[in-house]
Amino acid sequence: MIWQKEFALRPRPRGFHLITSEIADHLHGLPATGVLHLFVKHTSCALSICENADPDVRTDLAAIFDRLVPQDAPYYTHVLEGSDDMPSHAKEVITGVSVTIPITRHRLNLGTWQGVYLCEFRDVGGSRRIVATVIGE
Repeated sequence: MIWQKEFALRPRPRGFHLITSEIADHLHGLPATGVLHLFVKHTSCALSICENADPDVRTDLAAIFDRLVPQDAPYYTHVLEGSDDMPSHAKEVITGVSVTIPITRHRLNLGTWQGVYLCEFRDVGGSRRIVATVIGE
């Protein structure tokens, strides 16, 4: 069995946002065993799996990424879409636009402290489109 669904996430401000439950709300009828592949159709945000319990992790990640890839660096030439655009592309390349999660007993088989993050790198990114592909039996 293979099926695919595309849906939009609600808009979020810049930062790291736990979206596990929002993803699950869009995916009904998961197979007993399989994999879920999530792909975000944008170049200024990313998907990741990380700590899902302590919100300080999300705050710290934002600080780390902003220090690694600063806004308004004098060496950026791609500046037409705003000062947060080029840093957003660089952060997206570092993080990636997809994650793959095992499905076990009709549920996402994440670790106890794992959650799916939308890493929003624009100040105002808007709604983000996700393509979910399920392969299973």
